[in-house]
This record gives sequence, structure tokens and C-alpha cells, in this order.
Amino acid sequence: MDIRSLKLYLHLCDSLHFAKTAEQSHVSPSTLSRALQRLEDEVGSKLFERDNRSVTITHAGLEFKRFAEQTLSEWGQLRSRIDPNQQFLRGNLNLYCSVTAAYSHLPTLLDRFRRDHPHVDIKLTTGDPANAVSQIQKNRADIAIIALPEVFPDTLHFTPIDKVPISVIAPTMHCQVQQWVSQSNIDWAKLPYIVPDHGPGRKRIDQWFKQMGIKPNIYAQVSGQEAIVSMVALGCGVGISPEAVIHNSPVRERIQTLASPVAIPAFELGCCCKEKRTNDPIISAFLEII
Repeated sequence: MDIRSLKLYLHLCDSLHFAKTAEQSHVSPSTLSRALQRLEDEVGSKLFERDNRSVTITHAGLEFKRFAEQTLSEWGQLRSRIDPNQQFLRGNLNLYCSVTAAYSHLPTLLDRFRRDHPHVDIKLTTGDPANAVSQIQKNRADIAIIALPEVFPDTLHFTPIDKVPISVIAPTMHCQVQQWVSQSNIDWAKLPYIVPDHGPGRKRIDQWFKQMGIKPNIYAQVSGQEAIVSMVALGCGVGISPEAVIHNSPVRERIQTLASPVAIPAFELGCCCKEKRTNDPIISAFLEII
């Protein structure tokens, strides 16, 4: 049982796709199959159920996954203890963040990290920030940039980066929504709203609706803050979005900010990882540059 095979196994646990794991790990499908067969022989149990359409993890596979994660974590710590003064930190760092964070906050962090640790390979995945915690919990990312949720799992670690204000936004183009928000007394209950389908952003806007005492007219529920800004710019409705998303949007000239009758708490933005992995040399090094 070798480190390379454990890494292939954990990648397959995440992808549940043999061809994808083989391609992204730069091995042939036959090499991947042989590595899995050796692991199953050593464990003495089937780790995956496979048919022509799907791959699923068995109960034994889930137990072995926890073992593989712990083994790789301890291996990294062991290498650091054996040679704490090693000249260069080497390995991979998988990051997850929104498209906006990839523009607004990640470049500064990566500039510092790459300067100090040029031999660490960075792999970046962008997506809906509402899914960031899940990406960490499922080991699809080592570190994610997230807005701190109201309920934060005890098994995770959070290092703050910035406070991000939140604004109510409306279209500037001539449309029905623009006419409604141009009135001296805005009828907030009448406006159509573009809202996130889940996550911290949805909780913020639901709290705002409650404070405003209105039953909202939901025009659309979307995935990702960038989609909210785009739909508002098209005149579909009004949204509540982080200012970082607005300022980095290609359609920001078509957006106006409205004065909110009630205060909207800012997001606390930061880096999230598993608490038990904060001592991993690469993860620890990244957290130190924040």
C-alpha cells in the first residue's frame, strides 16, 4: 500500500469516475484499475461497486477513505518533522472559491504564497460559494474561500480575511423595475426579487425580508451571486449582493445601489479548511500568509 495509490483512491472517491480520475491524475485507466485492485486485495474487501453507468463507494470504501485521509495527513506531517528545515515546500494545494473571489481576494493571497512556496502546485476550482463548506467536507478542496455561515461546523477551521458589505441593487436600464425603484416611496413588497437558492446569501436576504415585514415576490432563485447581478442588470428584478461581486461584475455599469431601510450585516470572508488538517505543512503555510 503506497502513497501514490492512496492519492489515486481519494481522487476516485471524489470523482466517482474512473476515466476522469485517470486523466486528471495523469495515469492510464489500466494503471488506475490495477492500483484499485491491489488496494482491495490488501484491504480484503470491495471498495467500490461498479456498473456500466455509475460508481458508488461501499461501506468498506468509506472506512478506508477515512484511513487514507488520515494516512496522507500524517505522512505530510512526518516529512515536515523529519526535515523541518527543508529548503522548499512541495506538493499540491486544491483551492475552491467563487469566480468573484478569484478576482477580488485570491490574487493577493496567491502572490504571497507563490513567492514563499514556488514549488507547491496550485489547483483552483471556481463555483457557487454556497457550496464551499461542502467542498471541504467532501475533501474536494483543501482550502475554500467562504462567507462565514451562521452555523459553522466544529470540525472546520476559519481564518478571517475581510469584511464584505452587502447592498441592495436594481437595474439602471429603462424597465418596469427601474420605474418602481425611482419612486420617492418605494413599495418594497411589490418589487420582484432575484435571490440565491441556498447558502449564507439566502439567509441574509430572508432576514432582510423579515426585518422589512414583507412577503417577498420571488422572481427567480439562482445559483451564485454573479447570476443575481446579471439578472438584475437585465431588468428582471432587485437583488441583495456583496459589494465585491458588484464591483467585479462586467455589467456593473448597468447596476444602481439602493438605500436599504434596514441595515444589512456584512459578510465575514475567510479561508476554511478541516480543523484536523491545520497542521498539514502546505495548508498551515497558506493560512500563515493571510
